[in-house]
Amino acid sequence: MARLLIREDRTKAKELIVKKNAVVIHPQDCVATAITALKAGETATMFIGEREISVVLHQDVPFGHKFAICDVPFHDEVYKYGESIGRATQEIKSGDYVHVHNVESERGRGDWK
Repeated sequence: MARLLIREDRTKAKELIVKKNAVVIHPQDCVATAITALKAGETATMFIGEREISVVLHQDVPFGHKFAICDVPFHDEVYKYGESIGRATQEIKSGDYVHVHNVESERGRGDWK
């Protein structure tokens, strides 16, 4: 949970508890990591830097797994931690579960440059 302090005027302050259920490490990332198990139809909320974003999930996302926070065209690179983790084997829409069924890893491959 994140605690935000909202100032209504110069003398009063109100604390607001905001629950985040995913993390994004780098501004270039196109995926977020679920920090709790998430269900299809649920809205995932997270910060990218100081900007808060929300994504409606299309499939269940297990704890620790990834989901798209933007559209990724077929064969484009998928970024996590600011680094490419593979290429999309199909079009991936924002809110889609991202795993081995729609991303091919570059790890150990000598044919991709």
